[in-house]
Amino acid sequence: MTYFVYILASGRNGTLYTGVTNDLARRVYEHKTQVMQGFTSKYACKSLVWYEAHETIVSAIQREKSVKRYYRKWKLNLIEELNPEWNDLYDQLNQ
Repeated sequence: MTYFVYILASGRNGTLYTGVTNDLARRVYEHKTQVMQGFTSKYACKSLVWYEAHETIVSAIQREKSVKRYYRKWKLNLIEELNPEWNDLYDQLNQ
């Protein structure tokens, strides 16, 4: 099974949310449709701007915790390395 660490954003340089899941397309869809009320619905974090695949849940959770600890500037750099235009990567997941 593959596990994913991901970052959602409210917009370019906006509010960021970091999470982990084993089904990235489903989880991002849940955030987009606000299935559950919480941080992402409150701050409109709906754009998938970065993600990374992991082979084990342990490595995914470790990476999620690391990303959450990093300063905002580091997270912005991480996003811009993969996605300099801050495109919503969600549509690419279902291709």
